[in-house]
Amino acid sequence: MLRINLVTLFPDWFTAPLSSSILGRAAAAGLVKYRVVQLRDYTHDKHHTVDDAPYGGGAGMVLKIEPMVEAVEDLKVLNGSPVVLLSARGKLFTHDTAVRYSLGKELTLLCGHYKDVDQRVVDVLGAEEVSIGDFVLSGGEPAALSVVDAVVRLLPGALGDHESAASDSHYEGLLAPPSYTRPPSYRGLDVPDVLLSGDHDKIAAWRAAQAERLTRERRPDLWAKNDD
Repeated sequence: MLRINLVTLFPDWFTAPLSSSILGRAAAAGLVKYRVVQLRDYTHDKHHTVDDAPYGGGAGMVLKIEPMVEAVEDLKVLNGSPVVLLSARGKLFTHDTAVRYSLGKELTLLCGHYKDVDQRVVDVLGAEEVSIGDFVLSGGEPAALSVVDAVVRLLPGALGDHESAASDSHYEGLLAPPSYTRPPSYRGLDVPDVLLSGDHDKIAAWRAAQAERLTRERRPDLWAKNDD
């Protein structure tokens, strides 16, 4: 079973998502256990202060080191298990990263907020800084949930159909080909004949060609890696 820890200022943000759909079913099946931690529980003043002004001046507030470090230490995370700070400064989260996290026994995700997080949080905890894209969110919670979803769906038994995950975009370094279902024709748009042919070899070849075409057109960076 994979244990996922989420350290956040907004625990309620995760209540519905972690109990719904694949994430909820995986927990009910004993494939994953979620522990959501309120960061303010690790403050030591009557106002439960978690942030302060940045040294050197500048706009915004910075999350303090003590609550974040003490929260992780109280979780008693397994030695060597990844501790991840969701950060716009981080390394891009990819399918390969999700696979790595899914193969472990524990994953701890730290949700930042406000302007930034004290750099010493990363230094003390040996945390990885991970970004889900080249944009900025109001907090780390949406990013953390994206990571959780990407990881949990890879756990054996989470989807009930491994082939479904194995045919996703990025699974083999390419984008997935287009999908179609009934009806075969709608407002003049027809399902490609090959998909209705019943010829599995031709269908496989069509899907492979479409995956390559879409990857070349939409993600030349991925295509360059695939073509190395």
